[in-house]
Amino acid sequence: MLGFINFADSLSAAFGKAFGWLIILMTFGVSYEVFVRYVLNSPTPWSLDVSFIMYGTLFMMGGAYTLSRGGHVRGDFLYRLWNPRAQAAVDLVLYLFFFFPGVTALIFSGWKYASRSWSYGEVSVNSPAGIPIYQFKSVIVAAGILLFIQGIAQILRCIMCIREGYWRLPDDDVKETEEILVQQSAAEDPAARYPGSEHPDMK
Repeated sequence: MLGFINFADSLSAAFGKAFGWLIILMTFGVSYEVFVRYVLNSPTPWSLDVSFIMYGTLFMMGGAYTLSRGGHVRGDFLYRLWNPRAQAAVDLVLYLFFFFPGVTALIFSGWKYASRSWSYGEVSVNSPAGIPIYQFKSVIVAAGILLFIQGIAQILRCIMCIREGYWRLPDDDVKETEEILVQQSAAEDPAARYPGSEHPDMK
């Protein structure tokens, strides 16, 4: 079980981080469009399509990575109060009856959608540039497969948590800037590390 979990986490992280670089390309593309539109008064016909394509691809291909890190939105005002075994039992039911049917539908529907788009070389109708978009429709299928693999890993996590009584979390690889700043602040301020008590060095 643990071997598959580590494999799925690594696979999701590899794709999520690789496609995360699209945010840089999207930033440069949008910045270029703003410059030529408002400074040179010569807007491009392709910028809107490219920003949509890049953002959509980033969003889809990062889904499995976000799932592996527990980053998706959940209504946890009650969930967080439960013990790990109760959380795992509820998650297990939700994965089996909601997650997997939805992801399976995404894969098969996406396959039909993408294959039809490839068959006639679909282009964007949002701009006169006619940007080819049929190849990006395949992202739907790829994202669904990654989510399915990661979903199996999450199921195994639930089973192990029910058996052991604690969650097996993925290895830390990325931290929010806010979390890093809090840790740096605590390291620099001894009082922050010992709230409500006097630190030995402060006597």
